Amino acid sequence: MTTVAEPVGTPRRDQSAELIVQWRRLMKAATIVALLTSPVVFVWFHERIGWGIGWSLLSTFIGVMAFRGAMDLVFRRFIPWPSLFGTDDAELHEDDVVNRRRAWYWAHKFRVAIWLGVAALGVYGVYLAIGGTALIQIIPLVITLPFLLLINFAILFGPMAMMGISQIQSFEPGDADWGVKLQDVRGQPEAKEEVRRVVTLWQSGEAFESAGGKRERGLLMLGAPGTGKTMLSKAIATGFNSPFVSIPGSGFAQTFIGMDAVIVRYLAWKAKRLARKWGGQCIVFIDEIDAVGMRRQSLGGAYAGASTAGSIHDYLFYGTNGALNASGDMVLETRAWRERLFAQRAPETLSPYPPLVHRIGGAVNQVMPGMFGGGGQLALNQLLVVMDGIGNPPFLRKVFTNRFNTFLDAIYIVPRRIGKYRLRVRPPHPRSEQIYFIGACNVPIEMLDPALTRPGRMGRHIWFRTPTKQDRLDILDLYINKVAHEPELDEPRRRDELARITNGYSPAMIEQVCSMALTHAHHDGRERFDYDDIVEAMTTVESGTAVNIEYVPEETRAVAIHEAGHAIASHAYMKGAESTRISIRRRGQALGHHQALQKEERFSAWQSEQMSQLVWALGAMAAERVFYGENSTGVGGDVQSATAMAALMVGASAMGPEPVELGNSYTRGEFADDAKQRIEKRFEGIGLQILNRTASGGPMGENPIASVLADPQKKRSAAILLGQAYVKAYALIDHNRASIERVADVLVARKEIHGDEVLELLDSLNLEIPEVDLLEERTWPKI
Repeated sequence: MTTVAEPVGTPRRDQSAELIVQWRRLMKAATIVALLTSPVVFVWFHERIGWGIGWSLLSTFIGVMAFRGAMDLVFRRFIPWPSLFGTDDAELHEDDVVNRRRAWYWAHKFRVAIWLGVAALGVYGVYLAIGGTALIQIIPLVITLPFLLLINFAILFGPMAMMGISQIQSFEPGDADWGVKLQDVRGQPEAKEEVRRVVTLWQSGEAFESAGGKRERGLLMLGAPGTGKTMLSKAIATGFNSPFVSIPGSGFAQTFIGMDAVIVRYLAWKAKRLARKWGGQCIVFIDEIDAVGMRRQSLGGAYAGASTAGSIHDYLFYGTNGALNASGDMVLETRAWRERLFAQRAPETLSPYPPLVHRIGGAVNQVMPGMFGGGGQLALNQLLVVMDGIGNPPFLRKVFTNRFNTFLDAIYIVPRRIGKYRLRVRPPHPRSEQIYFIGACNVPIEMLDPALTRPGRMGRHIWFRTPTKQDRLDILDLYINKVAHEPELDEPRRRDELARITNGYSPAMIEQVCSMALTHAHHDGRERFDYDDIVEAMTTVESGTAVNIEYVPEETRAVAIHEAGHAIASHAYMKGAESTRISIRRRGQALGHHQALQKEERFSAWQSEQMSQLVWALGAMAAERVFYGENSTGVGGDVQSATAMAALMVGASAMGPEPVELGNSYTRGEFADDAKQRIEKRFEGIGLQILNRTASGGPMGENPIASVLADPQKKRSAAILLGQAYVKAYALIDHNRASIERVADVLVARKEIHGDEVLELLDSLNLEIPEVDLLEERTWPKI
């Protein structure tokens, strides 16, 4: 059998046990010696020095205990301290704790005595050197110097700290009426239900904890701005009926390093104080927590994964409505479009401090890097510590208990227990109050520090989606019913129509539209608003007040033909979308626009669907060519958009041109192959004519689109796609000329149509997609 050697310098277990026994005997002997010598010490103080009995007893007690403590220090210095590792005897462990406390206590007292003695000798030396009068003059300066330093510190850092503290807003129950209930938060049923589960356990989770569960300490609400995160937090504060403390993430940003940690500590102190006052619970809400909770530099950035093309809206997103082209007249609501639109509305995080303060801090940073700012890491680190330390015992009680028990151990005469009765103060339990954290964040969770989002801190993550059509219907039901309106707007058909045409609206925007619609009605002397009022309010909110300028009649007709081309192409080819608006009223820079809504939430698209969007984009150019024989500069944005779409199709999604169909008579043989090549050449020629190659800003000046068009083969494929889409659009417009004219006539007369009116008009046209014979010369448009 192999014998495991003991580590060098470590006594065997039996030797350690023997050493422990000897230590206990030695400690008892030292105590007996100290007690036997105490009468001698008392007589010396009382008889020789002449002190009274009381002072002599006290001095004797202190002297004997000090002598006993000195003996412990000497023994520890020259005799090895016994190791209890591997020993299960609880009594030995308790004795070891007592002995170590005694040694620390008397070592600390002797060090203090030595320093006091050195200080006294120094003062005495100064007294001998300069005399008593000069010493008396110096003493006030020495005493006041720390106070002067403290005052200067307060003057320099006080205003900064106060500006940060002023952003911490606390509300006790009854202080503020938020006016928000849980049922007022609409469009987020899953998030509401998840929050309900967590908050219910916050308020009454004793049975849950007794069953072995652990309540969540924090919630992290993720989603685009305007999706209802702050509103839901107010609803929680209202329904929970507990103190509510809020601070924006930017409130932790301080100019001087270390001040952000002070703000965090003050926040925790305030929350705990309110919790003790109101039943032991408090909610801390940190809005835009990404301002303080971003990944620390030592961790590096979040892994982004492989580079992908993403959504078309990553490259084609113009204006406040997120149009697909620079002219702003093509808007398609999809899931990706909504998320990009809401992200664009995110407010810029501004510091509460004046620019001069930051300029001073920046200048000093050049000389002493790291003194100012701190990169926000101290605030994050301190916040993590605070979230972990909320359940710690009270600091003062913990210190008092430790010091009192240590003193009783150090005087040697008070045993730790007599029988089953303890003669020491019991260790304090953690505080009973609970502090719950709620954070709201607009950035992806991968960008936040993983230490913040782990279980035990903000481990419950709740995602808020951008409002879909069904969500907007739920929101409209809330806000329209709050405002005086015509009974017509209560019809399900009208509500559904409004939900369709409020593309990309946040709950706040829908509330604003309802209020603005009532403003229009009251301005006209009516008590309730109607459908026309809310439509006018919507267009004003989206694009600003319409510019009531009259175009030249010919130009008005041309703009109407242009937008009718987009609408006809969309209605005929984009079966997964429906038109929600056609307008030739100038709003902003757009002379008009066509807007459509994706009927279902989609996360990917087929090549045929992408091809339909190309036809939609080029439908206006085809309409201008059919009716005027040439196109205007107004198609520039359409061409740029179509070029980017085609480039992404061939360069990122491996979508090549559509197969060329020649019909049954030309399916085999060399003639068919030659004909296909000639037709592809003609498609390519048309596509190269359409292809945007300005390469100055926009999507053409950045990867991956520019790199796709720089490749000859990819550029040829993109050109063929554009040619195929344009031929389809041209054939559709040419075949349905009367329908285009009818839509243009309505636009010239009405300027703008919405919702069901658009669908009813387009459905009534009975559009036909013509069969295209690519071998017929008249099929090919002139360009």
